Amino acid sequence: MTNKTATLERTGFVLILLMILLQGFYGIFSYIDSSSFSSIRGTVLFSEMDADWVKIYGSRTLFITLFLGYLLYFRNFLILMWCALFGIIMPITDGLLAYEAQAPIKVVLKHIATIVYLLITFFVLKKLVAKKASHQS
Repeated sequence: MTNKTATLERTGFVLILLMILLQGFYGIFSYIDSSSFSSIRGTVLFSEMDADWVKIYGSRTLFITLFLGYLLYFRNFLILMWCALFGIIMPITDGLLAYEAQAPIKVVLKHIATIVYLLITFFVLKKLVAKKASHQS
């Protein structure tokens, strides 16, 4: 593996690992304090009886965390690349929901920053996958 490829792999690994850690935190936090978690994401619970919906979000977030962790463990950067790209749908939706709920602008900007982060991750992994493919040829 060339120095450039090794650097790309380390960069991609760290980008995905940070994503996994954040998603894991969000998943656990949604169970511990559903109301606070909901506020941080940009939508406020009007009733504590709706906290189960936040926990449903949390269960799916934990699933994504475990799936990404599995893919990272086995260094499946091709699928991780597509996960980063397709994962953009979540912060787009979250950002729109936060905007419609009149959340503070910093919450909406956080979702936009997540989109940018996922795009950067996608392009880093795309370059890594291309370099690995060219070395195998």
